[in-house]
Amino acid sequence: MSLLLDSIFSSVAYGHFIVDALNGLRSILLTYWSQQTGMSNTTLAVVTTIYIWVASLSQPVFGWLADRFGKSRLLAAGGILWLAVFYSLALNLPVEWAIPCIILASLGSAAFHPVGTMQATLRGKTLLAGRETSSTSWFFFFGQFGYFLGPIIGGPLLQQYGPTGLLVLAAPALAIGLNAAWRLKKPLTAPRQAVKKGKAHGSGRELGSWFIVALVIVAALQSWTQQNISTFLPKYLSDLGQAPAIYGLMTGLFMGGSAIGNVLGGNLADRFGRRGVATIAMAMAGIPLFLISLVGWSPWLYLLVPLSGALTGAVLSLIVVLAQRVVRGGMALASGLTLGFMFSAGALGTLLSGPLADKWGFPPLFQMTAGLALVASLVALALKEKPIHVETVSLSV
Repeated sequence: MSLLLDSIFSSVAYGHFIVDALNGLRSILLTYWSQQTGMSNTTLAVVTTIYIWVASLSQPVFGWLADRFGKSRLLAAGGILWLAVFYSLALNLPVEWAIPCIILASLGSAAFHPVGTMQATLRGKTLLAGRETSSTSWFFFFGQFGYFLGPIIGGPLLQQYGPTGLLVLAAPALAIGLNAAWRLKKPLTAPRQAVKKGKAHGSGRELGSWFIVALVIVAALQSWTQQNISTFLPKYLSDLGQAPAIYGLMTGLFMGGSAIGNVLGGNLADRFGRRGVATIAMAMAGIPLFLISLVGWSPWLYLLVPLSGALTGAVLSLIVVLAQRVVRGGMALASGLTLGFMFSAGALGTLLSGPLADKWGFPPLFQMTAGLALVASLVALALKEKPIHVETVSLSV
């Protein structure tokens, strides 16, 4: 409760909620527009990839700016407001202009995420006695809860009123952005890796090259797995004759499951170790992912979809915290690089998956996705950690 009531943590948590609530509209909007324009699965994958790459490849730049110039408040609040403004414009434009506008909106998400992740991790180190994986998991919970509610609320609005009905989700962003600008005026203390004889404990060299390679592979496969479901499940259900309210609900259930799994995974990782949680969660995720490919449209999806989201989402926060130990430099830069890489890898995977969906159909694609989760589980066995020693320095935001 001390974390959830903390003014700094709550400001970035609420910001993460509204940012990803708007981000969560992307899949259902593109599915809706694809029905109007006859967009193929390959084109859908290309647009999704461009959106995610713009949002992800720019994150390290925003992270570096936050570390170098201390502009956390400007980047967090400005990112929220930028995203809301450009989403609002896109919802009132023809499709050929709306899609580029949505892509520009993603820069607001890119500005917010590195700063928000850094602040959440720092609060965990100070308020939760070093349990930074737990605090980071709660931060991601708010974002994934936004991904959960965005499509669930947006689907019926889209079905009833068209894209302009989604403006109701952009309105709260103004108050949340201004709240972030006010709360992030306070100074924070940041743990720094202690340097001894030119080496940082817990650095990439100390953890070993195989650890880094394994972390990169697990991060990429986890992101690819989640992006395949969030991008293609709505289109799959649409092709089966389901309305926007239904495929919006299913998209939301997947991300809602991911949000709950992320919090559980973060807490379990702090108690029992990150390697074991990553290995078990990704191995178990293969089961519901495979079953989704078999059942077609069925009430079983109301169980299988959130369960697959929970198991794949359980490893997100622990990947970020491990990467913060590996990446040299400031925490915002490390967060931006990690999230940017994960989103980019997932987008690249989606780009490869689009033509496969056109060629094979969706059930074989979902079976391949289950295989990606199992490979990630095996690779996660290499994520054996060594202790890290930290000291505290002042950081002004």
